[in-house]
Amino acid sequence: MKNKLATKIFIYLAIFSLFILIFLFFFQVIFINSFYEWTKTRTIKDLSKDILITENDISLYDKLDKVSYKENVCIELTNSNGDNLYSTYSSNCNLRSKAVKRNFINSNKETKTYNLINNFTKEKSIMAATKLSNNLYIFISTSLIPLDSTINIIEQQLIIVSIVVLILSIIVAYFISKRLSLPITKISKAAKLIAKGKLKTGFETTSDIKELVDLTNSLNDMKNELSKTEELQKDLMANVSHDLKTPLTMIKAYAELILDININDKEKCKNNLNIIIEEVNRLNNLVNDILALTKVENELDKLDISEFDLIKLIEKIVKQHNIYVIKDGFSIEFIHDNIEKLIIKADKKKIEQVIYNLLNNALNYTGDDKKVIIKVSEDNDNYSVMVIDSGKGIDKKERDHIFDRYYRSKKNHKRYVYGTGLGLSIVKNILLLHNYDYGVRSTKNKGTSFYFKIKKDN
Repeated sequence: MKNKLATKIFIYLAIFSLFILIFLFFFQVIFINSFYEWTKTRTIKDLSKDILITENDISLYDKLDKVSYKENVCIELTNSNGDNLYSTYSSNCNLRSKAVKRNFINSNKETKTYNLINNFTKEKSIMAATKLSNNLYIFISTSLIPLDSTINIIEQQLIIVSIVVLILSIIVAYFISKRLSLPITKISKAAKLIAKGKLKTGFETTSDIKELVDLTNSLNDMKNELSKTEELQKDLMANVSHDLKTPLTMIKAYAELILDININDKEKCKNNLNIIIEEVNRLNNLVNDILALTKVENELDKLDISEFDLIKLIEKIVKQHNIYVIKDGFSIEFIHDNIEKLIIKADKKKIEQVIYNLLNNALNYTGDDKKVIIKVSEDNDNYSVMVIDSGKGIDKKERDHIFDRYYRSKKNHKRYVYGTGLGLSIVKNILLLHNYDYGVRSTKNKGTSFYFKIKKDN
């Protein structure tokens, strides 16, 4: 059965208060006689150790009288024959047992404690015996006053105190439980609203408890990220719908056009059919990218590690893009300094997809000079691969989202090369699978550089 936090706190505080009262009852009533006897025994033992006496000490009797009066004990000095040298008697004395003193003297022990009972009065007392020298012994005793009447008084007091404390504990437990549970209840209600899609709901707390304040801040951060995700999801749906609608419209239009034109005009038929094929390929690429991204994000796509020459792979990709150089006047420059051959261990197809997507992105967003640079360099620890365009750059606030699915930069989009809007997200996930460091650097009106680093020990 699930209980509310306030109920749990209330029960725990009440049980704790009850436990304290039970402990006090046992300690003050049940065990008070034993504790009293133990305290008295310790007191006279300590006194016998603290009194340093010599036979020629002229202030001996004054010392013993002061201790006897202050601590309300009886002190007696005897010699080795049991003869009484001095006694300090008070109303608390019970040193009439010569047999006990003789027993200790004959035992040759340094110290010993005796529990005595007066045969006539049945009064209990404790005596600590100490050997000071070969001819000097000290006996200190104190009576154990019956505590029955005192215990009765304490027991009655405890009953009254217990009732008062229990009532106060219940009141305090109620207010503490409410104070602690109220902010958590508010947070829970806000979380339920967010779960229903009301992402404008905020988390607030007036509590000064650090953990609750940290929880509130964390949940607000989560809510903000969910809001961003919702916006990106809306953009994704809008962009996917647009990218699907455009080629479908064109396919339909050109198919209708073929029906309308003269079937004998083979040239027009051929051109229109080529356009239909291009648009179908575009749709196919979009579906393939969505499937590829889904596999990578859900870790369904495993790496097929092999050794290959990265320089040759990039040269092959650049060569495949020569159509844009010839047709649209682009300039693609591959710089690899003195690195003529670079053998790495990675998934060749996926690394090819990374470079292919980065190059397409650069062609889409490069500046009026239509120049794109692919650069491979090295330092002590890494090989770096950079794809550089000369476009308008990316704002700082957009850089954290540039690798998100279907995130569109607000910079001028040339769209010379068809893309699906998923390329950079695929790049990110493939590089994460390879455990490669990656990122983007951008300067306003000067261009953007996407890069990833391959550790030399890989």
